[in-house]
Amino acid sequence: MGKTQQLDMEVMTPLIESPVQGSEENSDEDHELLPPPQHEQDNGRGLSFSQALIHLLKGNLGTGLLGLPLAIHNAGIIAGPICLVLMGVVCVHCMHILVHCSHQLCERLKRPSMSYSDTVAFAMEHSSYQCFKKTAGLGRHVVNFFLVLTQLGFCSTYIVFLAENIKQVVEGYQENSTLASTFPLALTNVTATPVPSAQLVADPTGAAPTGGWDLDLRLYMLFSLPFLIVLVFLKELRNMAVLCFLANVCMAVSVVIIFLYILSDFGDARHIPLTAPVGRFPFFFGTAIFAFEGIGVVLPLENQMRDPKRFPMALNIGMGIVTVLYVTLGTLGYLHFGDSIKGSITLNLPHDAWTNQLVKILYSFGVFVSFAIQFFVPAEILLPPLCARLPESWRGICEMLLRGLLVCLTLSWAVLIPRLDLVISLVGAVSSSALALIFPPLIELVTYSDRRQVSRPMLAKNLLIASVGFIGFLTGTYVTVAEIVSPSGDPGPAGEEQQALAALAAVTQAFNLTDGIR
Repeated sequence: MGKTQQLDMEVMTPLIESPVQGSEENSDEDHELLPPPQHEQDNGRGLSFSQALIHLLKGNLGTGLLGLPLAIHNAGIIAGPICLVLMGVVCVHCMHILVHCSHQLCERLKRPSMSYSDTVAFAMEHSSYQCFKKTAGLGRHVVNFFLVLTQLGFCSTYIVFLAENIKQVVEGYQENSTLASTFPLALTNVTATPVPSAQLVADPTGAAPTGGWDLDLRLYMLFSLPFLIVLVFLKELRNMAVLCFLANVCMAVSVVIIFLYILSDFGDARHIPLTAPVGRFPFFFGTAIFAFEGIGVVLPLENQMRDPKRFPMALNIGMGIVTVLYVTLGTLGYLHFGDSIKGSITLNLPHDAWTNQLVKILYSFGVFVSFAIQFFVPAEILLPPLCARLPESWRGICEMLLRGLLVCLTLSWAVLIPRLDLVISLVGAVSSSALALIFPPLIELVTYSDRRQVSRPMLAKNLLIASVGFIGFLTGTYVTVAEIVSPSGDPGPAGEEQQALAALAAVTQAFNLTDGIR
């Protein structure tokens, strides 16, 4: 376990730019000053095929997976799975493009490996067009900006996810305790005493009760702040190997339990609309592209493999498994819960079973640990250049202070947008679309433009992919921001009428239980 987890920590390291590299404006000086990164396979410590496959799976399975049933809802039960498969194929193709361009540039420049921003910068620097050469440094900074924005966006998403799930766990415990203390009193009377609906389950799908621990969601975010700050004070990822292993196990167990639950009942498919309004499709795009979040680890994994020639096969197999899992969970989850589906399928699990509460606790623990992993990249890109300008005696304290301020920044984004579905859609539309769909095809055109290897089909294909990504970026950002500013309805997935019917059903179920005990 120790060796596997150590490699798991090292996978994140190649994403980070050296402070010197991030501050230099001239790409030629970057190329001369920085020592080229070394392949792990040179010393026999690289990733095996199976390890690379596992890392690919873990890099794409997160909170985005749990939001895919809502994505299918926003696209329709027919168009949703089809578009999800197409998006998976296009994303995998863009990953291959990135790997091929990196190989091509490594051969030209006699470098063993390159990161994402290296590939962009050197492709522009060695282009035959002067406009690209002059802006190579800007290209590196743009990619680093979107990498930082994406990782901090993931962290904000995790905060909202933690708050919503812990809120349901706490309220579910209080709710079940209320039921346990209420029914014995009701049974002592000669006639059944109606139990106030506020003391019962407010929504059998997991909505919050109306009394007791019904605290505002933002308070739960604030409660998590001290724990998150302490967590990010661990500057060495190798110190988190055991936590990461436990987090992976918890998330895997949670996914298995979720599948077992939704497979128990597919619901009534006749009440599921076959299509969704066109205006909802940008929400599907943002959530779906957020789920395919693994392009940032593609080059680090390929660079650290013992046999990089086998990486394309590992990429195809790993992303094939991910796509099948996405389509299956998204479709079955939507069929099970219907239009009441929430931003995360865990929020739809009812409170009446301890396994459902266990899923929320286990997955929340996994997301809590993942916060530090995602936070590692932006912290190491942003903080070293700032701390380098300070006196040596102040650097340690200031670094801790800046880490805490970065966590507060991600918390402020979560507080401003306390809806998990909107946070996921916004992060996916703004940053994930750029890294996964827009940059790779443009990089390929720049890389091969000076060698006249750009055919008309390649040009048309790459411009089409980049255009789709850019349109998704614009429309997804617009509709999400519009929904944030002017919500179209109740922030919850079920409206007031659905909640009233659910409360009535809970009261009826309580009386039935009382009659059964009699």
